[in-house]
Amino acid sequence: MSTTLPFQLRRPSLFRNQSLVDGCWTEATTGKRFEVLDPGTGDVWATAPDNDAKDIDAFVQAAHTAFLAYRKSSPLVRSQRLQKWAALIQDHKPDLATIITYETGKPIADAMFELDYSVNAISWFAGEAMRIQGTAFDSVVPGKKALTIKQPIGVAVGLIPWNLPVAMVVRKAGAALAAGCTMVLKPSPETPLSVLSLALLAEEAGFEKGTLNVVTTSLDNTPAVSEALCRHPLVKKVTFTGSTRVGKLLAKTCANGLKKLTLELGGNCPYIVFEDADLNQAADGLMGLKWRNAGQACISANRVYVQSAVYDQFAKILVERTSKIVVGHGASTTSTMGPVTTPQSIDRSERQVEDAKKHGVRILLGGKRIDRPGFFFEPTIIADATTDMRITDEESFAPILTLYRFETEEEVVQAANATSMGLASYVFTKNVDRSWRLLDELEAGMIGLNTSAISGAELPFGGTKESGYGKEAGKDVAVEEYLVTKAVSFVVERRL
Repeated sequence: MSTTLPFQLRRPSLFRNQSLVDGCWTEATTGKRFEVLDPGTGDVWATAPDNDAKDIDAFVQAAHTAFLAYRKSSPLVRSQRLQKWAALIQDHKPDLATIITYETGKPIADAMFELDYSVNAISWFAGEAMRIQGTAFDSVVPGKKALTIKQPIGVAVGLIPWNLPVAMVVRKAGAALAAGCTMVLKPSPETPLSVLSLALLAEEAGFEKGTLNVVTTSLDNTPAVSEALCRHPLVKKVTFTGSTRVGKLLAKTCANGLKKLTLELGGNCPYIVFEDADLNQAADGLMGLKWRNAGQACISANRVYVQSAVYDQFAKILVERTSKIVVGHGASTTSTMGPVTTPQSIDRSERQVEDAKKHGVRILLGGKRIDRPGFFFEPTIIADATTDMRITDEESFAPILTLYRFETEEEVVQAANATSMGLASYVFTKNVDRSWRLLDELEAGMIGLNTSAISGAELPFGGTKESGYGKEAGKDVAVEEYLVTKAVSFVVERRL
């Protein structure tokens, strides 16, 4: 279906606005489509098929048929195709970044950053495809040998969030394809188009039809479509990135079929700055972590704890740097922060700021929506934050930075851990003994020590507590999520 785009692509045929099933670009059986908005203007710029639950069987059947052949492909073939996919993404970075920007609102530079991560991640999984190994050893029983064989689990489903649509696809699909699994991807209704372009490049990389399928659907149909995917008897593995509330619902649904499940859920991440820290280093880490993607990342700093002796100085540094941020449409080369992706995020941000004001905080910067078309909110810094504010317990997922004052190490560890979440924690200190203590004491699946750069293809990504379970990325563990281990025992006949 042709669409007049608000931008020009170097390769116009890269843009796709139909679902992909068994190598065919298709419409929903109802013929219905849903609208995709540009967060920078609030305008509709594209549409996509609004598949419903009745359409799901065709996508899963296609993936299952492809799996029967793909599971027998050699690790070398999988690796070569993944490397080709990475190369094609690299070649099409400008076009993909433009599509991402118009879907998510993030600046082009941030979209390019996401694509760089994606290329590296696929390359990593291409190597992991070559390193899947079982074992062979002597049993404790004399004359008996034991083997373990690693095999792909089957059809996998990837439920993709809107904040990092391409990166989250490759982190899930890269591991699945390396393992020998096929996949059905359901992108968020806000960001279906970048995922469709990515699937086109996967086909061009040599993956056979049905290996990677993409089902698009509206927000209204998302619950039913997701449930149908999770309940389908041919689906053996589900991976989801999103809110804890939805993750719990998916866990209940998948439990009925005993589906293997990876959940990467919400974060309420503490960012701790001790008085002996390099404040410029801490500020550098926080600026990149907090304002990229307008604060819409699960590992973003949600609660910034600063020791009293340096509290005012650190706040001054942050205000000075944050005031230089240029908020605008992501496609503008002068913009350093774009809009939030959904209008609901604006409403939630306003409620959180108003609640904070009721608790006597100081608004050092921002605090309001920006009066212009699109979904814009000012970069906001809140000082003198208190534990009874909503934002202390809620993931802001917005450009809101809250500063909490603390006195002692024991106090801040208790405060940092006082949340049901456990995704990531950040610590800035030059005290080596303290560093080792906090690595043990902080309740998080990932910790940044004097850095905010904790996400990489080589590192396991995932949390503890209500931030989910299972890992994505990292050596061995990510691909292991898509494998089953088969145990083999045999007796060696003894010669007389």
